[in-house]
Amino acid sequence: MEYSKLVAVTGMPGLYELVSSKNDGAIVKSLEDNSTKFASSRIHNFSHLESIEVYTVNDNVNLVDVFNAMEKAGGSLPDAKDNAKLKQYFEATYPDMDFERVYASDLKKMVKWFEVLKKNNVEIKLSELPEEEEEETAEVEETPAPAKKTAKKKEVGETPEAEEKAPKKKAAPKKEAKAKEGAEEETKAPAKKVAAKKK
Repeated sequence: MEYSKLVAVTGMPGLYELVSSKNDGAIVKSLEDNSTKFASSRIHNFSHLESIEVYTVNDNVNLVDVFNAMEKAGGSLPDAKDNAKLKQYFEATYPDMDFERVYASDLKKMVKWFEVLKKNNVEIKLSELPEEEEEETAEVEETPAPAKKTAKKKEVGETPEAEEKAPKKKAAPKKEAKAKEGAEEETKAPAKKVAAKKK
């Protein structure tokens, strides 16, 4: 089970694996009892765990960062029903959290979700593209740029070298034409002389 496929559904407690999406909703599988059900998008909203962020005193952080801090802290999790213990736990585990904007209900969800993830042996990490693929996509985006610039002034596939050669090709037929004209004059001239001799 991949972390990237997990969602939280409003009005439905716990976490769910997104099995398939439809125009009017999605089929989700519960991580707690493995039951599969259809959740209508008219009634429910879906939040991918990867997209959830947590308020801190600095910049917002991804939920994964908080889960990783909880994992490093180890020990037993606090009672989700005791708000005071929840706050104490997160003050020790993730002190940068902004507790004025992160409510007790949010802390409770994080503890419950973390328990579910651990029970299902889900590896808590964000899905990222390998560096090689990112480099390849960057190269693909960069290479067409020069081709577009040349296409405005030149025909497709024409290079600066072809432009330099093009005038030479056009000049060559003119030289040949002049050479032919000269040859014709030479051939005509003797003909007149021959005619004069005959007379």
